[in-house]
Amino acid sequence: MRSTKRRTSRHRRPEDLTPREQQILQLIWSGLMNREIALRLKISVKTVEAHRATMMKKVRVSNTAQLIRTAIQEELLSVKV
Repeated sequence: MRSTKRRTSRHRRPEDLTPREQQILQLIWSGLMNREIALRLKISVKTVEAHRATMMKKVRVSNTAQLIRTAIQEELLSVKV
């Protein structure tokens, strides 16, 4: 079971998601497309794509559905039901 304590940046493992990646993951979960995320966060679409690719590499998946599933299973994403 994962600890509920958040790691500080000094104690974060390289494979942990950054706060920005967590923010983008939450927006992906809410159904936004890359363009909509970029507009909301005032960043480029390419930056959103780069964050998504980095997250997929960190959790070792090859598509967005797997990213979301793994994020839920690993408690990287808070899902409200």
